[in-house]
Amino acid sequence: MDRVYNFSAGPSCLPEEVLKECAAEMLNYNGTGQSVMEMSHRSAAYKPIITEAEAKVRKLMNVPDNYKILFLQGGGSTQFAMIPLNLGLKFKKAAYIRTGVWAKKAAAEAKKFITVDEIASSEDKGFSYIPRVEKVTGDYDYVYICFNNTIMGTHYEYIPDTGDIPLVADISSCILSEPLDVTKFGLLYAGAQKNLGPAGVTVVIIRDDLITETPLAGTPTMLTYKTHVDGESMYNTPPCYAIYVVGKVLNWIEKNGGAEGMGKRNHEKADYLYNYLDNSSFYHATAEKGSRSLMNVPFLTKYTGEEADAINKKFVKEAAAAGLANLGGHRLVGGMRASIYNAMTLEGVKKLVEFMEKFAKEN
Repeated sequence: MDRVYNFSAGPSCLPEEVLKECAAEMLNYNGTGQSVMEMSHRSAAYKPIITEAEAKVRKLMNVPDNYKILFLQGGGSTQFAMIPLNLGLKFKKAAYIRTGVWAKKAAAEAKKFITVDEIASSEDKGFSYIPRVEKVTGDYDYVYICFNNTIMGTHYEYIPDTGDIPLVADISSCILSEPLDVTKFGLLYAGAQKNLGPAGVTVVIIRDDLITETPLAGTPTMLTYKTHVDGESMYNTPPCYAIYVVGKVLNWIEKNGGAEGMGKRNHEKADYLYNYLDNSSFYHATAEKGSRSLMNVPFLTKYTGEEADAINKKFVKEAAAAGLANLGGHRLVGGMRASIYNAMTLEGVKKLVEFMEKFAKEN
């Protein structure tokens, strides 16, 4: 089979030209006679790879000088613990806005170390919207949000005003999908496997004043941000190859207009798909207007109950046969889900809609 259109929620599709570059350099990177996979992270050949990737993140996201950029391991789930351990110091209390599975898991992990106040939730409607929290006040060490909810297909179209309280955001599934004002946040983090590269590396952007030498008592060395700041992301062996691919993807993003270019590209794709869904008598989007993700689009058919289960399985199977892969919905939402990250093309979205229309007529 030729390459499919991959709508996976993650790990997700990567730009083809990046994959081809990586393939061409697999056996001999930059005349070194070795693959980046084999290369010492302390070598003169590898140092520019991680340095340039960091510089590219800073440039494309307009990261100010008073923020550090780290390449860490452990995925977003490790950040669930690192954040309270390093930031929950003065009041030992944080505010969390619950908008789905990942914010819920983050709060549950934080509760092991500090007090967590859930100041808003959209669970009343199955996490189908983003609650409006205009202003957050109180004795909080930080406020936590999941900016884009991969499973539920929702996204913040505003940034809560937290005043002097640091705002922390999980941007794993929307990093560099459109411009974002880093200065509104104390800490941002993103697993690479949605928009930046393969699984294995997590980008953390943290403001200098939040990097402490004395996290909560008992915090492991590896879970201390200052460890990785001082070690320039190489306290231990980093995920070298994943960082190398991230650098390639960042170059591709820059070549295609940066965050602004990605925003235009992604709005065009999302508008095309949502417009079809909103005008269909067979399908409907699950996320409410005003809270819809550009990256993840869950949708259901008109069928319910056992009929729905059967039609969903049929849709996913026939879509896969047509070269449209990984469209199964998450069990908490059901139906289907199209993840249309940066690397997904408008052509791919149009092929999906073409298939959806054909399927609707036949069923």
